[in-house]
Amino acid sequence: MLGKFGVCTGLMLALLGTNMSFAQAPIKLWNIHPEGYPVTEALNSFAAEVKKATNGRLAIDVASAGALGDQPQAVQMMKASTLDMAEFNLAALAEAVPSMTSINLPFLFADSKHMFRLLDGVMGEGFNKRLAAGGYVVLGWYDGGERSFYCVNKRLTGPRDFAGLRIRVQNAEAFVEMVKLLGATPVSVPYKEVLSAFEQGKIDCAENNLPSYVSAGHYKVAKHVFLTSHVVAPEALVVSSKAWAGFNAADQAILREAGKKSALYMRELWNKRVKESRDIAVKAGSTFEQPIEFGAYVSRMKPLHQKYWKDPETRNELVTILAN
Repeated sequence: MLGKFGVCTGLMLALLGTNMSFAQAPIKLWNIHPEGYPVTEALNSFAAEVKKATNGRLAIDVASAGALGDQPQAVQMMKASTLDMAEFNLAALAEAVPSMTSINLPFLFADSKHMFRLLDGVMGEGFNKRLAAGGYVVLGWYDGGERSFYCVNKRLTGPRDFAGLRIRVQNAEAFVEMVKLLGATPVSVPYKEVLSAFEQGKIDCAENNLPSYVSAGHYKVAKHVFLTSHVVAPEALVVSSKAWAGFNAADQAILREAGKKSALYMRELWNKRVKESRDIAVKAGSTFEQPIEFGAYVSRMKPLHQKYWKDPETRNELVTILAN
């Protein structure tokens, strides 16, 4: 027969059991970026916001710099329910929702403002629903950066200036095709070897976002930047759909609000980093040119874009982007 102490203990355990899904241990949040990077700073603010709003009941442990593995490993961990949250780039999201590959096609978004106007609106709501069905609940859309071209001894001002140039691009079909359609030659070089490839004269140009252009030291040799923003891609703070179902409605509301705030904070930090990077490059002698007619580049990409029009879902995404 239980005494008073046993009865009280039993009642406490019963009550705790109704809402202790994540109370026993910190929630692991995967992130590939290093400490001090805009993404990591935003995720730390997200964790602090959730902890404060739940009086420490929900504690989120931000594991940065790929401490738990690379992105493919993190994806598998989420599928196996050994990881609950992550900040993924488009590759993981497109695996769950193939039509999202449309976002990564070149010369679609004019800039990040254009992209977020759609992702924070109806198009984003559609992606959110399909991603939830694919295993991910989006808590916030982060900025993956705007990629532009930069060259050695060649100042780009228009589409015709690309003819004959050797341009280092990522080893992905869309990027390779983009360079060919611009009249240049795509060159595959590992990212860590781009600087030496410039110095050895193996490539004329490369492309990336401005913070990477500076942090990798490419600005020291490739002084001419052409701000095409030819690829504007998002990243996302997500929680697995399975883990999401374990939170009660009040906690889900707290997570959504904190995620939204962290996304806006990340974009603010990213814009600051872009400005700082440009200032560093300008001080070092880099020049910056802006395309005059964006439509001329969109027209050149028509053969590439049309490859993706066969799928109705992807076609709808492309029409929405190009029409807005």
